[in-house]
Amino acid sequence: MAFNHGALDATLAAAAGDDAVLLRELRAAFLESATRQLDLLKRARCDGNWHVAAMRLKGLAASFHAEDLLQAAEIALHAAPGEPMAIREVEGVIARFTRAHNRDIARR
Repeated sequence: MAFNHGALDATLAAAAGDDAVLLRELRAAFLESATRQLDLLKRARCDGNWHVAAMRLKGLAASFHAEDLLQAAEIALHAAPGEPMAIREVEGVIARFTRAHNRDIARR
């Protein structure tokens, strides 16, 4: 899966305007929410809990135009609860977003 966080950055920039501090806070809030949903996905032991966590990830990704996370959430949505490949996909996307966020913070 090719990583593209441009749409996410554009969405966050549109919401934050010229406020760099707000932009970083929005990105951090996005990552915190995504990480929380990943944790719920990892702990899901039944179809219902797995489905809810995957749908929340998908909704978060759609709200912020995070296409890579949306695709990973879609994979999880169609996988069995606890499917390691689906979890790794979501983890990988969140890790890439986190690295980009940390690079942005380090540049400031």
